Amino acid sequence: MRLLILLVLLMIVGVAVATWLDYRRFTESPLPGAHADATIDIARGARYRDIVRQLRRERVSRAAPLYWRLLGRELGVAGRLHAGEYALPPGITPRELLRRMAAGEVVQHRFTIVDGWTFRQLRLALAAEAGLVQTLPGASDEDIARRVGIDDGKPEGWFLPETYAWVKGESDFDVLKRARASMQKTLDKLWAARGADVNLDAPYQALTLASIVEKETAQPNERPLIAGVFLRRLKFRMRLQTDPTVIYGLGDAYDGTIHRRDLDTDTPYNTYTRDGLPPTPIALPGAVAIEAVLHPTAGDALYFVARGDGSHEFSPTLDAHNRAVQKYQLHRNP
Repeated sequence: MRLLILLVLLMIVGVAVATWLDYRRFTESPLPGAHADATIDIARGARYRDIVRQLRRERVSRAAPLYWRLLGRELGVAGRLHAGEYALPPGITPRELLRRMAAGEVVQHRFTIVDGWTFRQLRLALAAEAGLVQTLPGASDEDIARRVGIDDGKPEGWFLPETYAWVKGESDFDVLKRARASMQKTLDKLWAARGADVNLDAPYQALTLASIVEKETAQPNERPLIAGVFLRRLKFRMRLQTDPTVIYGLGDAYDGTIHRRDLDTDTPYNTYTRDGLPPTPIALPGAVAIEAVLHPTAGDALYFVARGDGSHEFSPTLDAHNRAVQKYQLHRNP
């Protein structure tokens, strides 16, 4: 009898040890459903047992629920897992997954606003961003502007080009609000530190001129030079005569080529026919372009022309400019 009891005890101990070792292998082994693009979306209010069922239902794990309950108790996280979308990269273990859920380390998606985009392009890009909750389609530009705190209802220029993180469940409007706040903060900071010789009266003027500088050149080293040209032209009451404003004013009528008739057709944005700055920015300027406008390169250049290689030739007089035009641009399109 004693031998039988001993054998039973040994069997019980053996099963317990085997179970414990199996449990330990479970906690430290990669989840079978993990791969490069795998995620799991935990609903708000889900209980721990619901999450365990979901892991098994979506074939992230094949382990017994008992093992998950034991691990949850061991880590002390069973009642404090956060809702959200979690990545399941190759090699992730149950222990690491629960740690991330307890810490709320949800998937961070990225949305990049490109320097020089128009607000229209920004809206199209937001609409194409898979995963963002779409709330803006159908809303007018003016309504969107007012929702983000732009009182005059003119959104162009007011969203800072940079990369913004978002998580599942956030909307296109959430991203737009952050971009608007970033632009306001950046503009206020740079305006407060502007050069003493900057002949602009308000930050909005700097934003508008920066959008023109942004569209005139993609070379950062040229932006302060071009900004200096435009600021001097404004100081001397010369028209800016910049093609990007004409293109913006043409809207859908622009066919990819600036024609002579386009330069002669008056619109609120045609700086060949109108004095001063256009009524709004013509694009979303980056911080570098705003910095260039508020700290322009000193000099006497009043003109510039594209060389055809991405750079520009700067000239102090109209005669010198005309010679540069003859050299680099033999004629304009009719």
